[in-house]
Amino acid sequence: MFSMKGRKHARKLAATIPGPRLKITPVTTPTINLTDHFLIAMPAMADPNFTRTLTYIAEHNENGAMGVIVNRPTDMRLATLFERIDIPLEQPDFANLPVYFGGPVQADRGFVLHRPGGAWHSTLKVSDTVGLTSSRDVLQSLATDGQPAEVLVALGYAGWSAGQLEHELAQNAWLTVPADLSIVFDLPPEERLAAAMQLLGIDFAKLSDVAGHA
Repeated sequence: MFSMKGRKHARKLAATIPGPRLKITPVTTPTINLTDHFLIAMPAMADPNFTRTLTYIAEHNENGAMGVIVNRPTDMRLATLFERIDIPLEQPDFANLPVYFGGPVQADRGFVLHRPGGAWHSTLKVSDTVGLTSSRDVLQSLATDGQPAEVLVALGYAGWSAGQLEHELAQNAWLTVPADLSIVFDLPPEERLAAAMQLLGIDFAKLSDVAGHA
């Protein structure tokens, strides 16, 4: 793991209700899987960590969701990060790439979104072609061999506890759309949010606070 300590934003509710046992019929709701999707923050998003953000969801299941914000670069460059973690950067083409604010959870820990996936020590396999890695070996390979060829390096990630993201979607906090990673790897960060909106045929500038999700 490479690290530059944060707290996960998760709320847990427990209650004990006294009284006679009642037979309760479970209420089931349709399940969705937003792995390999973009989350587009709606204009009414109140959390400053996510205002005008585009987030790539790397994992979503019954236990919650996690991803990285892909359009909020910091002032730090990869050359500085590699120097701080004592990895000599031998590939000058990567030196001026920005380090991104990936989210408010574990903001001192590094995560690399990359294509192709590869076999690294600690990788979440998102798809056959995309991985999210938190181990140093991927950075060592990037520094010496320039691989993986397409990377986004972030500090921190965005995390949701079980059911939290679904609740936020029901509150119209986000739009969702299947991800096109050419937006992440081929476009400058300031163009990514609008490009993701275009996948839905929506102009972000004209977007109202009323939303649904794809």
